[in-house]
Amino acid sequence: MCGRYTLYQTEDLKDRFNLAAKPLIRVNDNYNVAPGQYMPIITRGEKGNTVSLMKWGLIPPWAKDINIGYKLINAKSETVFEKPMWHSSVLHCRCLVPARGFYEWKVLSDGKAKLPFYIHPKDLDLFAFAGLWSTWEDVEKRSIMSFSIMTTEPNKEMAEVHNRMPVILHPEDEASWLEPSRRDRGSLEPLLRPYEDHGLDMYKVSEDVNSPRNNDEHLIYSLE
Repeated sequence: MCGRYTLYQTEDLKDRFNLAAKPLIRVNDNYNVAPGQYMPIITRGEKGNTVSLMKWGLIPPWAKDINIGYKLINAKSETVFEKPMWHSSVLHCRCLVPARGFYEWKVLSDGKAKLPFYIHPKDLDLFAFAGLWSTWEDVEKRSIMSFSIMTTEPNKEMAEVHNRMPVILHPEDEASWLEPSRRDRGSLEPLLRPYEDHGLDMYKVSEDVNSPRNNDEHLIYSLE
């Protein structure tokens, strides 16, 4: 799964993701993005790519309890086209989740202790996870936009840490993922592949990342 990530220097979003206009939102540097937080998400609008703040943890339109989002922070690429829960979103509501890197925890031999790693593509400074989004209304008709991050099988180095990894899109595939006319499994599923072997940089980091209350640059420093 993917349960934490980083996004900082968000002033780079406009040029990197070809936004139609300069973002009106302001987002602080976040070195420990956690479920439930609002983050900038890229979608395709009539005038091009746009950015909106969305809550991490997808809340389906039919949900009666807003807290269901905490159970839907990730969507498995292998089943997303088959499960009714995700089928409509993957065909009609796809998004990019901008990030600088993400964290994953390796379970040690005792089965209890977990060691945190910070992971990012070697050749991409600012990248995007493949994501899905939704809009939900509460009883007072107030709208909440939310998102989920797609996951897939791990590549070679990621398999040493965890049995899942987020789908990291190559820049040349981002437009295809957002393209509204793509509404068939055959054209979308090939984009949901593991990042290539030896393409990730990963290293051990402080256990301070375990708490979302800790949120500064030292979290991404290597302990090695």
